Parts: sequence; C-alpha cells; structure tokens
Amino acid sequence: MSSKKEINSQFLSELSDFIFNNSDKKIQSLICDLHIADIAEIIEELSIEQATYLFQLIDEERSAQILIEIEDETREHILSTLSSKEIAIEVIENLESDDATDVLSELPKEQKEEILSLIEDDDHASDIEDLLNYPEDTAGGLMAKELIKVNENWTTIRCLKEMRKQSSEVKEVHTIYVVDDQDKLVGTLSLKRLLLTETKILINEIANYDIVSVIATEDDDEVANIMNKYDLIVMPVIDETGVLLGRITIDDVMDVVKEEAEKDYQMASGITEDVESSDSVWQLTRARLPWLLIGLVGGLLGAKVIGIFEIEKNIELAFFIPLIAAMGGNVGVQSAAIVVQGLANESIKINTILSKLVKELGVAVLNGIICSTIIFGATFALNYRIDLSLTVSLSLFSVIVFAALFGTFVPLTLDKYKIDPALATGPFITTVNDILGLVIYFLIGQSILV
Repeated sequence: MSSKKEINSQFLSELSDFIFNNSDKKIQSLICDLHIADIAEIIEELSIEQATYLFQLIDEERSAQILIEIEDETREHILSTLSSKEIAIEVIENLESDDATDVLSELPKEQKEEILSLIEDDDHASDIEDLLNYPEDTAGGLMAKELIKVNENWTTIRCLKEMRKQSSEVKEVHTIYVVDDQDKLVGTLSLKRLLLTETKILINEIANYDIVSVIATEDDDEVANIMNKYDLIVMPVIDETGVLLGRITIDDVMDVVKEEAEKDYQMASGITEDVESSDSVWQLTRARLPWLLIGLVGGLLGAKVIGIFEIEKNIELAFFIPLIAAMGGNVGVQSAAIVVQGLANESIKINTILSKLVKELGVAVLNGIICSTIIFGATFALNYRIDLSLTVSLSLFSVIVFAALFGTFVPLTLDKYKIDPALATGPFITTVNDILGLVIYFLIGQSILV
C-alpha cells in the first residue's frame, strides 16, 4: 500500500546521498511505499541525472505511471535515455491507451511509428494509433479506449462472463456501457443492479437509458463543462452515428481545467504563448513582448492625451493622473474577470446578458459613489480647491462606471466572435481604460475648472 510522506529537504538530501553512493537497495527501501504522485514530486526536485538514476530503479508498471505525472521537460529527458523497444515494452504496454497516446505524441514521427510496431499487444497498438488521429484538445484526444461494454440483448449471466474477459484491460470499472447490435451506445448498467438481478434477465430490462455522452470531435473545454454540470466522474465518447468509442475520466478533465486555468492566467498577465519558466530566453521574450509593446503604445497615447489638454493652467490635475488611471484599470479588470469566469462555467447565457450588464452597472454606480465620496472628502481635507476636489470626485465616479461597463462588454464581444475572452482581463483592458480614463478626466476638468 502506498503511503503519504512529507517530501522535505532532509528526505531529499538523504535520497541524494544514496544516489551519489549508488545505494540501490537503500533507495528502493526509501521509496517503495510511496505513492506514485509523491515519487513524481521527488523526481522533479532532483537534478536530471539523479532523476534518471532513480527512475531506472523503479519497477516497470510504477515507472510508466510516474512518467505521466512528471513535467514535460523531465519526461522528455528520461525517454531520451530509453530505446524504442524499452519505451514500447516498459512504458507504453503498462499504460492505458489515453496515457500511452500522450507519451507517444511528444516523440518524433519516425520513433513513434517504430514504437507502435514493437508493441506486442496488437489491440493496444491499434487503440493508440486510433487515438493519435484525434487533436489533443478534443474529446477524442482525452478518451481512453479501455472500457466495459455489454450488449443489451445479453442475459445477466452472459454479461458477467463477458465482463471477466474485458476487465483484464481495464484498471478501474467506473461504469458498464450498454450497446446495441451495431455497437451504438444506448445506456449504462449499474454493477450493483447487475449483481442483484436474476441470471436469465436481459440487460435491456435493467439498463439505465438516461445517459450523458459527448462526440469525439467536441472541444476539451466543453467536455469539462459537461462533466462539471452533470457531476460526472466518467463520460462515454461516441462518434457522429452514436457508436461507442471510449470514455473520459475525471482525472483527464482535471488536467484540462488546470491547463485552461494556466492559459487564462498567462493571457491575463499579458503572455501570448504557453510557456514555462524552463523555456529559453527567446521563447519567454517572444511570449511577453507583444503586450508590452501594446502597453508601450498605450503609454504614448496617454502622453499624447495629456499633451492635448492644457493642464499648465491647472497643474494640480497632474497630481491625480495615477489615481484615475489605476482605478480605471483595476475596475475594468475586475469586471472582465467576473464575466470571463461566467462564460467559462456557462453561468452567463444569451438571455442573461442584459441582466448581467444592469447588475454590473449597479455595482459600478455604488462603488463609484463610495470611492468618489471618499476622494472628495480626502482632497477637501488636504486643502485642495473645492472645484478641483469636485473634478477629481466626478471624474473618478465616471471612470469607474465606464471601466466597469467596458470591462463587461469587451469579453462578451470577444466571446461572440469566438475569440478567447480571457484576453480581456489582461493588459488590453488596463491600457484602454488608462487612455479613456484620462480623456474623461481632462474633459470634466475643462468643464469645471476655470
């Protein structure tokens, strides 16, 4: 049984010493009871050379599972130390089809084909080859081919016999799928009900026909939304005709959710590519530079706006430029983030958009009143002129309301045109609100100040 162990500096130091001294038995004794996820964590904390050494001491079945848990760069290095035959026998044959496909998809085409030819289980190789044809961001790219299926016309006793044959390929039985004579998915079967039913009863009499499935070409984020909506731990995948192809488990969907969250965070931070801290300087620069340049242009436009309005007559206006710009950007990002979240979890529907806009307007007005009242009192207490205090106060209120509406409207528009709305939560909102906020500020200043 695997146990949970704290991976601290003392543990890693002890393990590193064992690796340095080639104390294989001590290493195996140290990690033998650890969970796969803990060993993966340990490997990530070690140097590449140490990680490779440790990996080679782990039995084939566990080492194959560990490969799935570790980072891409570490996995790539470890795989580079193995021959195609070793990858086929020690790794691929010990993984379910979806995980095996993920590993193979990272390898060069020639090596991929060679490994497939070396897999002894022809059915397993065929399943993997089939999965490689699906884009990785689709339901087909997430699914595993291993499952338990029974024909609706079978008796319960035959069903049990067939399940024993199929179960050797499936590590965990989440659901029994019921198909017709054309292999089309028609329902599911509870294991409990199967065991408690008389042996001569037909499956179609006890099957559950209320099922939720997904077509293989469906986007992976939509798969995640469906499984979340219906609180599923596993979901069947079918083709356009309804034929059962495979199943997706919750662990695969959690990976999608994690990747989507990372991508959205990067977009919100102004990073245009999927990069890691381990990537090259050029890759990191290329990912960050576009939005920095946009911010640069936005700063130049902001300077131009300041130059257009003659603030020399009221130089005190310049004191509050950072305040106006910061509040506009912050409010816009907050509003955009709420809308993006709603679009992601599908809580915002077409018929609810107007109500969302009205609600956001209400929140903006209330926040604007509170913040503008505070700033009016603060500036007045600091002995600024009453007209300047009024200008800053009204400007802040106007900027907050505008930024909230703009931050709400932009992600909705981007989503309508099939552009990732997460773009709206980043530098785009901040830059635009900075410029327009300054315009509002100076227009109000020109109207009030003499």
